Amino acid sequence: MDWTEVTITVNAKDVDKAGDIANMVVPYGIYIEDYSNLEEEAWEIAHIDLIDEDLLQKDRTKALVHIYISPEESPAEAVAFLRERYTAEGIENEITLDPCVEEDWINNWKQYFKPIPVGEKLLIRPTWEEVQDSGGRIVLDLDPGLAFGTGTHETTRLCMELLEKYVQPGMDVLDVGCGSGILSVAALLLGAEKAVGVDIDELAVKTADENAAINHVAERFTGICGNLTDKVTGKYDIVVANIVADVIIMLTKDVEQFMKPDTVYLMSGIIDTREQDVLAAVEQHFEIIDRKEEKGWVALSAKRK
Repeated sequence: MDWTEVTITVNAKDVDKAGDIANMVVPYGIYIEDYSNLEEEAWEIAHIDLIDEDLLQKDRTKALVHIYISPEESPAEAVAFLRERYTAEGIENEITLDPCVEEDWINNWKQYFKPIPVGEKLLIRPTWEEVQDSGGRIVLDLDPGLAFGTGTHETTRLCMELLEKYVQPGMDVLDVGCGSGILSVAALLLGAEKAVGVDIDELAVKTADENAAINHVAERFTGICGNLTDKVTGKYDIVVANIVADVIIMLTKDVEQFMKPDTVYLMSGIIDTREQDVLAAVEQHFEIIDRKEEKGWVALSAKRK
């Protein structure tokens, strides 16, 4: 049986929230077409101002969110859920369904994932893309598979920028909710001595192990399948959690046991409307030392009081 591709068309200004709601329906990722800042992003990512005519013809006021429903699931139920949530959030939408064989949805999104410079030192390179000149940046080769974490999402980029600021040679890093392993690998390429990545999803841990191997840091990376820090031991110089607000609040209750006196606690995946909730929990034991924000997403750095 074919899978079902669900395409949700929304106003470009609503695409981040629409994508977050769509991700509630499927655990294995989405991809988004958003051409509202096409020229600016083409220059930032590829350093080119010559853009394909077909792309220039795209409607800049709209964005498309694509998700894929397996044959065992009910597309009708998924669409009903989406329409209900979008209506509640006041998001205008148009939803279409098309059949899609499994091999197509696994690979379709790859055409939208291109090399991405992050911060001042890193360049994320999909393993199926070539880079002629990295511009002196450290190249992080990545095959995210179906795990979260490509560097395209603001939450991941903000975290990597903070890692770039705080990672020092010889540090040990704990990556909670590691997904594809992108943050662990980035920390190791930036000079960390060891990184432990933990995720509740076995596929994510497998993907993280593979990405560590691709980047020749496998001997310094340990992947753990577990719920938050249940199976974690030791103390770390940096603890990074790129997850969601509610999980960060839960993690913060006992994360100090894995910290040294000067450990830096990096948190991302916080939508701006939940920032105060996170701060209320974090500031009981930590002092905020840094804050970054992009397109409604917030990342925080903190140290123990």
